[in-house]
Amino acid sequence: MAGEARAAAKAVETAEAYYDSHDADSFYAIIWGGEDIHVGLYEHPDEPIATASRRTVAHMASRLSGLTPGARVLDLGAGYGGAARYLAREHGAQVTCLNLSEVENARNRTLTREQGLEDRITVDHGAFEDLAYPDASFDIVWSQDAFLHSADRKRVLAGAARVVRPGGELIFTDPMQADTVADPAALKPVYERIHLSSLGSFAFYRAQLQALGLEDAGSQDMTGQLRNHYARVRAELLDRRDALKGEVSDAYVARMLEGLAHWVNAADQGLLAWGVIHYRKTR
Repeated sequence: MAGEARAAAKAVETAEAYYDSHDADSFYAIIWGGEDIHVGLYEHPDEPIATASRRTVAHMASRLSGLTPGARVLDLGAGYGGAARYLAREHGAQVTCLNLSEVENARNRTLTREQGLEDRITVDHGAFEDLAYPDASFDIVWSQDAFLHSADRKRVLAGAARVVRPGGELIFTDPMQADTVADPAALKPVYERIHLSSLGSFAFYRAQLQALGLEDAGSQDMTGQLRNHYARVRAELLDRRDALKGEVSDAYVARMLEGLAHWVNAADQGLLAWGVIHYRKTR
C-alpha cells in the first residue's frame, strides 16, 4: 500500500508541475481557446477546437436529469472552468471547481469574475484523490478528461461516490484503453506521455462504479471522437506553430506533436476508447 500511495502522490506532483508550466498554460490557452481543455465532439474534421469542445459540455449537460437551478455540482479537474461557467450561466448551477493547477485556477477565477459568475462558482486548489467535502454534499459530480492523470483511479471514484447524494449523478469523460487491449506494451508510447503505466477502460469504470452502488444512467461510447480530437489539435498546432514563437518553447511543441501522433496512432489501431460515462447513485 505504501508503494501505491507513493505512486499516487508522484502522479499528482507530475500533473501539477505540468499544468502549472508556462508552456502548457500558453499551449492550452492559445490552441484550445482557454475555456475548455478536453476532447471535443466534432461535426466535421476542420471545425474549430473551441466549438467542438463546448459541444461536449453542452451534450453532457443535456444528459443530466438533476441539472436544475441551484443544483450543487463538483467539477473534478476543472481546468480553466469553462464547463463550470456554462453550467452556472445556462442552468443556474452552483459549481465547485477542484483543480490541482494554481495557474489554471487563477485563469478560472479571472474568467469567472469577468463573466459575472463569482456568486455561483467556487474554485478550490487540490487533488481529486483526496476530497475534503462532506458526504452527500453534491447533486452532481462532473469531470472531463482528467482521471487518466491519476495513479489511483479507484480512490478517485470512491471519493466521487461518497460526496454525491443518493439519487445524484456522476458524469465524466476520460481517454481510456480499449477493453480488448491484451498487451499493455502496445500502449507504452501513450503511457509514457502521461507518466503512468495504465489507462482506465469502460470495463474498469463499470465494475468499480457498480461496486460503489451506482447504476448506469446512459453511458455512451463515442470512441471515434477521441481520434478526431487529437488529430484536429495536432493539425492546428502544425498550422499555428510559427505563431507560438515566444509563447511556447520549441521543445514543448516538438514533444506535443510527437505525443499527439502517439494518441492518433493508438486510436487508429483500435487501442483506445472514449465516451461519456454517466451513473446514478442508488444508495
